[in-house]
Amino acid sequence: MIGLMDELDSALRRISVTRSAWRWWKNIAVRDGRGSATWQFLGALAEFVRESTPERRRQRYGDAEYDWEHRVNTTSAAVGWRDRLLGVFHSPYQPTESALFHEMIAALSDQKGFDFGAFTFIDLGSGKGRTLLMASDYPFRRIVGVELLPALHRVAWGNLGKYRSEAQKCFAIEAICGDATDFAFPVEPTVLFLFNPFLESGLRRVIANLDRSLREQPRVVYVLYHNPLLEHELGGCSAMKKNLGTNQYALYVAGEIPDLKNYGSIS
Repeated sequence: MIGLMDELDSALRRISVTRSAWRWWKNIAVRDGRGSATWQFLGALAEFVRESTPERRRQRYGDAEYDWEHRVNTTSAAVGWRDRLLGVFHSPYQPTESALFHEMIAALSDQKGFDFGAFTFIDLGSGKGRTLLMASDYPFRRIVGVELLPALHRVAWGNLGKYRSEAQKCFAIEAICGDATDFAFPVEPTVLFLFNPFLESGLRRVIANLDRSLREQPRVVYVLYHNPLLEHELGGCSAMKKNLGTNQYALYVAGEIPDLKNYGSIS
């Protein structure tokens, strides 16, 4: 345990607020120009200050019902200022609402021939792990979460150890602390969950990685994209086609369900 905490603390020190802010500004400057990037930077800092007021922080406890029910810590209110500031330049932490998540999974399970036991569920930008816990209510082959910020990953790791639910059906859960834009996708049928976890350049990189992986090893991959603000970037994966969409999420698929005959469920 001590070794893990030391490793996470070391990783946190390597994630610099200054470097993150510089990369954020530079990416926008390339696209919109330096003047616009500077104004957007100042606007983002002003919004961060507004969100740091006691009243705004109390509002973020509105999603705490899930935590009370399962005795875990996944709310966005209990995130330190440094991680919230890093979130401005990467992606702010916000847990998925339980009812909406189960609605998305219901839409997924309605896909012709879909079998939970054949699929690995992957959440890129898994934060404190709420989505991993909710996904464990379904009999996925296994569940994997990847989170950049060590402080959030540390909380997720603790939540996985404390979580107890009579509804839990998958117990093969792994939480990884690392840069999700470098994640090597497993060569197996996958449900990829995204809650708008990246800036545009980051999502473009993830989709390019996925596209390359699918060209090298064709297989069935579903993408559940919650709050799909950058949905156009999924066009970077030539194998992906959109199956359905609402104002809250979109469902994409690559590959054909008959390919699943080559994969078995883990009992």
